Amino acid sequence: MGYIKEPEGVDFIIDSQPLTDKDRKEISQFIANYKANKAGRKSARTSQAKKKNRTQSSRRP
Repeated sequence: MGYIKEPEGVDFIIDSQPLTDKDRKEISQFIANYKANKAGRKSARTSQAKKKNRTQSSRRP
């Protein structure tokens, strides 16, 4: 891979600021809520996929 030159007016250097305790707590709470809601939806899809696979395999001779 060759050297990629930065276009004029574009800066690829990122100067991120450290997270505050408040930000960390908000992010942690969001992730926990997402995982809790995702877990309920995923189990329904998984059971449907297993059910579908079971019916297909029973049709094979």
